[in-house]
Amino acid sequence: MRYRRTHLPGASVFLTLVTASRQPILVEPAVRTALSDAVLHVRERHPFKTVAFVVLPDHCHLLWQLPKDDGDFSTRIRLIKHYMTRRDDLPRPLWQKRFWDHLIRDEDDLQQHCDYIHYNPVKHGHVQTALAWQDSSFHQFVTRGVYAADWGISTSLDVRGE
Repeated sequence: MRYRRTHLPGASVFLTLVTASRQPILVEPAVRTALSDAVLHVRERHPFKTVAFVVLPDHCHLLWQLPKDDGDFSTRIRLIKHYMTRRDDLPRPLWQKRFWDHLIRDEDDLQQHCDYIHYNPVKHGHVQTALAWQDSSFHQFVTRGVYAADWGISTSLDVRGE
């Protein structure tokens, strides 16, 4: 079965990549460095702008702005995954075969997906505040005044160990 995706030149696209068997490997230094290197390598050859991102132990969310003349995010994702799998020092398999995509429809949709990305570490219980998660674009958004530093605080109490 061939999966069909809509490629729209100049689009903003929300993407989710998940590790194979949801292994929590994206926090391992070698894997995280490889992901960063792969994104830089692919972006040099196939430009895109990263609008927002978060990397969690077993998945990452990316929000990209594609060039006006190119809407092919699938090739970019394929190349990032391929670049990483060429490394001998990383676990196998690294990624689930497929990935999730959503074309951003308007400014409200863009804001909702930025919120989703930045709140995701809190939602999954990794931290109590969005600011506490370092592997995210949230800090850049705070610096630009898009979010207040206290945005994304969990309202649930963590009572583990008490």
